Amino acid sequence: MADIKDPENTIIIELKDGPVVIELLPDVAPGHTERMKQLARDGAYDNVAFHRVIEGFMAQTGDVEHANMEKDYNPRRAGTGGSQYPDLKAEFSKLPHDRGTLGAARSMNPHSANSQFFINFADNHFLNNQYTVYGRVISGMEFVDKIARGEPPANPDRMISVKVAADA
Repeated sequence: MADIKDPENTIIIELKDGPVVIELLPDVAPGHTERMKQLARDGAYDNVAFHRVIEGFMAQTGDVEHANMEKDYNPRRAGTGGSQYPDLKAEFSKLPHDRGTLGAARSMNPHSANSQFFINFADNHFLNNQYTVYGRVISGMEFVDKIARGEPPANPDRMISVKVAADA
């Protein structure tokens, strides 16, 4: 696993193939960073499906309302929900959407991000200045690359657990 420099701003996502370590960027996107830590600490991301996974593009997850495999997973609704918390204001920056970066998923409204996020499989610079970048994978990208593809996948992979490293 990666050398964790700031455990309070590091997320560990356990996937079926192994752990993915994400360095959050509180200096760039403080609101999004805090929301991810809050939802991780709430246990809201545990068992949530990757409901939209596009080869060569990205893997999207985090619909805590509709994509929990143990509660009410519904492939037709997955991707339409958020959390009990209010939507976030966009925190656009100069950081590019490079392979391994974490982006905030949202609707057409730039200030509608809530709980959903995506991990870029490739450099997706066409997303720059349109979606908030608030983290980057520092280890385990090989496990992200193995996530089942589909919109939604026939048998979606899920985040087994999501923890703040300081709490792990």
